[in-house]
Amino acid sequence: MAATGEEAAAMDSICKAPAPPTDLNLTAEPEPEPRRDAATSDATETQKAKRPSNNNEGGVETAEEATEPAEPDINELCRDMFDKMAVFLQGELTATCEDYKLLENMNKLTSLKYMEMKDISINISRNLQDLNQKYASLQPYLDQINQIEEQVTALEQAAYKLDTYSKKLEAKFKKLEKR
Repeated sequence: MAATGEEAAAMDSICKAPAPPTDLNLTAEPEPEPRRDAATSDATETQKAKRPSNNNEGGVETAEEATEPAEPDINELCRDMFDKMAVFLQGELTATCEDYKLLENMNKLTSLKYMEMKDISINISRNLQDLNQKYASLQPYLDQINQIEEQVTALEQAAYKLDTYSKKLEAKFKKLEKR
């Protein structure tokens, strides 16, 4: 996840490096160097004495060595960089921990839903078994109903046949009477 607010500002300042020196001194007169300490200034003075003079009398111009501006304390910069990196990493780890907590909560909810579904399916299975047992206990009665239905159908067909036969018999009897 991306950092916001102060964390973003801290990360932006981490990315900013000091600019490299851009000004080279190519003038004829040497510039005074920054003072460091007594031993260094004595050595610098003796080097200046040994240098040839930079005047335009001979028509040759000499270049001076480029001097870098005084750098801030390296330890302070490192400490600042490590502090900012710690803030950045802390933010990343916090985001990752929150992601894992969210996943954990989602897993718990999913587990609960599956347990509910399991309970529902167990109840459905139990009810289905009860229905099957009731059906099995009613099966002899259902068989009797089927037998009675078959007997009623057979009796009905016998009644139709008897009715048809009685009509034919009546028709024959009427024919015989007419004769």
